[in-house]
Formats: sequence, C-alpha cells, structure tokens
Amino acid sequence: MAMALLASVTSFGCEGRPRGERSSEAKPKTGPAVAVIDLAGGVPEKEAPSLFGMTGRKRSFDELLRSLDELVEESDDRKHVAVLVKFGSSHIGAARSQEIAEHLEKLREKKKVFCHGDSFSNATIMAAARGCSSVWVAPAGEVETVGLAAQVVYMRRLLADELHLSIDFLQIGKYKGAEEPITRDGPSPEARASLTSVLVDMRKSWLDTITKGRKQPGIAEAVEDGPYSPQRAKELGLVDEVGYPDDAYNTIKEQSGAVRDEILFGAGAEEKSDDFDELVRALAGESGATGPVALVRATGSIAMTSSGNGIFGGRGGIIEKEFDRTIRQLEKDDEVKAVVLRIDSPGGSALASDLMWHHLMKLRKKKPLVVSVGDMAASGGMYLASAGDFIFAEPMSIVGSIGVVGGKIAVGDALEKIGVHAETFPANTQKADAAARAAHDSLFVKWDDATRMRVRESMTAVYDLFLSRVAEGRSTRGRTITREHVAESAEGRIFGGEEGKRRGLVDEIGGLSAAIAKARELAGLPADAHVAVVGSKPSLLEALEPSGAAEEQMRSAALPSPMAVLERAAPDLVPFVASVAPLAEGERSVVAVPFAITVR
Repeated sequence: MAMALLASVTSFGCEGRPRGERSSEAKPKTGPAVAVIDLAGGVPEKEAPSLFGMTGRKRSFDELLRSLDELVEESDDRKHVAVLVKFGSSHIGAARSQEIAEHLEKLREKKKVFCHGDSFSNATIMAAARGCSSVWVAPAGEVETVGLAAQVVYMRRLLADELHLSIDFLQIGKYKGAEEPITRDGPSPEARASLTSVLVDMRKSWLDTITKGRKQPGIAEAVEDGPYSPQRAKELGLVDEVGYPDDAYNTIKEQSGAVRDEILFGAGAEEKSDDFDELVRALAGESGATGPVALVRATGSIAMTSSGNGIFGGRGGIIEKEFDRTIRQLEKDDEVKAVVLRIDSPGGSALASDLMWHHLMKLRKKKPLVVSVGDMAASGGMYLASAGDFIFAEPMSIVGSIGVVGGKIAVGDALEKIGVHAETFPANTQKADAAARAAHDSLFVKWDDATRMRVRESMTAVYDLFLSRVAEGRSTRGRTITREHVAESAEGRIFGGEEGKRRGLVDEIGGLSAAIAKARELAGLPADAHVAVVGSKPSLLEALEPSGAAEEQMRSAALPSPMAVLERAAPDLVPFVASVAPLAEGERSVVAVPFAITVR
C-alpha cells in the first residue's frame, strides 16, 4: 500500500497495460467453451468517454459483475464449461478486488476457474486466492505480496524554510490532518492513530480473504514477506502453476472438455452497443436507457464545475451541475422505482457536496436510494453517501473523514527574497486592517490573525453543517441518528468498512451486487429486475457548448494541464489532488480526505 498527498514514492501505473493481438487462426464457433474474463485493462468504476464525450466501451466494474453473475446463473446445459480470468499486470482497488473474489468464489462452486497473472499485487492476489480453483503466474513475472503499509510525504521544511512560502491552512477536526503534509515535518498523534487504526482493519480483512481461499500452512506469514519469484511463490503455495496464459488456457480446456474460448469481458469481448447507438442517444439528449433500478456512478473528486479555468481545470470527477441533472431526471422518471448510487470518492468541494446531498435527499423522498461504497466514500464522499436509505461497503472500503480543511499558500515572502514586492491599496483608508481583509484571497498576502479567525469561523460552520447533514441522512426508515452520535466518529477520522458499520456510518457489509439486491427489495421488485446504468451524459448540443466535454477534450489535447500531466505520471494521486483543487479556485473550505490510499 502506498499513501501520499502530492507525491508517491512507490511505482505507478494505470489500471492495466495493452494486450497482445489475438491469434487470427480459425477457431470453432460452437461447442463447449471456456469463458474468458480479461481484466488486464483494469476494472474502472466508470468507462472513459468515447465518441462525442458519451460513455466509453463497456468494461466497467458493474459490467464485470454482471458478466460473472450471468456465468453463475447459467443452466446445466450451459455452453461455458470453465472460466479463465486474465489479470495481466492490472492494478485493481482493494474493495473491488474483494467483491470480485466473492463473485469468483460463487462461480468456482459450479465451474473450474483458472486465474492467470503476468504479475500479482497485494490486491489481485487476494482476488485470485479466494476466487480461483487454480492460480497461474507468468515465468518472468512476480508475486508482489509485501504486506500493507502507509507512507505520507511531509514538505513543510521545503515549502516554508527553503522556498519561504507562507502556509495558511486550518482544519476542523483534530484527526483531519489534511494540511499536515505541508504544515508539519511528521504526523500528529491524532493523524497517526487514525491511519494506523484503518491499516490494522484493512490488514485483517486482507489476510482473512486470502487465507479463506488458500489454506496452506504458513500462508498468512508468506503473503507479507514478498516479493517472490514465480517458482518461490509456487513453493509457498501462493500460486499453483508457473506458465503463460495459453498454458493455463490449454490446461483448463483439456480438463473441462472445452473446444473453444469466448471472451465475455475485456479486450475482444463482443460489444452490446456501438458508436452509432451512442450518437442517436446524444442527438436525442438521452442519458441512457432507464429501467426499474437505476445505477448512478459517482467517481472521483467533487467539484462545482469541470471548467478548464485554473491550473486544475478539466479534472472531471463528480460535477455538481451534471450530477444534479441526472438526479432530477431520475426523480421525475416514473419508470425508475429505485436508485443505487455507487460512490468512489475522496471528497472535494464542500459547497458542491451539500448541494448534491440536497438533490439526493429529494430523490429519497420519492423512491428508495441505496448507496454502494467502492474503494472509498470519505469526507465529501461520505457527505453524499449519508443520503442513502442503506449504505453498503466492503471490509476494505474506507469511509468517514467527516471534517473540513481550508487555507492557502502565499508567495509574498518568497518573492521579497528575490526583489519582488506586492503592495495592496485599500479603498477604505480609515481602517487599519482594510488591506488585509480586502486582499485575503491574494497569493501575495498572508492572513492576519483577524482574517484567520473569520476563516476558521466559516469552516466551523461548514463542519457543523456536515455533522447535521450526516445525522439527518442517516435518520431514515424508523432510525434516528443524533448529531452527537455522528460527532463521535467525526473530526476527520477514517474507518474501514467493518468499523464503519459498528459506528453506524455503514449499514451492511457487501458490494455493489448486495446494494442492487437491496434496492430491488425496497422497491418490491423481482430479484431479476433490470438495472440500467445512467449517468451525466450530455446531449450532443451540451457536449459542444463552450464549457462542454468536446471543448475540454480539445483543450486538453492542445495544451495538457498540470492535472493531465499528473494523470500520466501518477494516476493514483489525481482524485486526491483534485479534491483540494477548489481551494485554488476560490473556495475557502473543502471536505476532502488528505491522502491517497492504493492497495497494490
């Protein structure tokens, strides 16, 4: 596990890598088949945009679960007699890996499930260990089971002592710690306690998941003592075989009597829709087909707009305007009987979080709203989640971080060192502190004590509102949660899913499938009621507006923003840097978790 605010000292990579070309030789098109689940390209919560800024190819997490469920539910005369899961070298989040493991475990009760990895990480070995009948690794690969740890980079001395920047950051909540990497040289006792507690919970869940699937003696000790070569990993029982993907395929084919393969998910899978379908929907202004259960995916940092203005422009994420449009449509759509909100967010804008919470609460009055937490629903993500009738999370999901942070970094003192002076001329010449007040947003001026006090008062008001919103949201279906009860789990503390459940921040341990089942139950729908993925897809005209997706994509292509550069260099950090970006764009307070947590 690696954890950082603005920089990471671990290796980086996006979810997966390019796959090789498939063989062009003729293959049988009928007869028993090996179902291939290709995860080498990663399993993102939400697809990347494609034509006209609409949805991308259907290789998202919910599509994967649907594919696995269809395999589990196949009748006895099924055409798929075995399953091959190709992990490649993909990096998949911890909570998603846990749910994948649960689905594969159900699947292997009915069919042989072979899993192959070019290499395995902490998270992917967890999924393979629990869910696969046989685990394979490539001969030149590696099994990087190294245990979980956290790492935070502290930069106060660089910023303040060396660069002479004035750091004015405040936090509401003693455990919040969002500003500590730039205001301290090491963690506060409260921040250390909060992080350590989460790590202990995550480690227990990680080990439990692995040892449930791999029951060899000493396996719990082995998974924290890597990395291992393929042969050593086999000796220790972490994998069963060393070989290439086609070796695993040929073996499972022989054992199952299959004569062909059929790719059901990932590269090479048959698409259920094409760009022409998307164009028709775009011209019609539709946000996707509806059904009795609507799945809304809220992924990334929370912001008021996706404007390209500012150094963090064009960052994507959960945008208030687009989110509002989607929720209002669902609220009015009588065909939609229940909504599932899938959240994977470290938070962001306090203003946007509150507005979106309000939209969700209006929706909840008309139809059931069930929340499924992915890898994280922290701070602003928790703000949104609290509007749900029920909240589901996996043990390795992260919830909480109810707190507020705000501030700015001023460069005035640093510029003075090189002979640059900024003078403020206030219009009110009679008031001594008029200049400090009028220029409090300026990067050239640090806050005086009076300004700092007013900013703290404003942040405290946001924090009090946050507590009240969570208490109100959690008080549903005959349950009453007081503000004081929420406060016991607030002040910026973060929790794993199990501890979150004990504290009332989570209702049930489970993944997206469990949340969908609950939504069907609450709406009185049959167990197989259709689930339609809906989202903030603009119409074609909206996409072509000056602030729309089309121009944003062209702008990014012409002149990559710092966020785009970070996306390429350290993609895991993008949501967390973006979550504090509103501070650089005029907002005084954010509800954001202060670090990136990535289980490899």
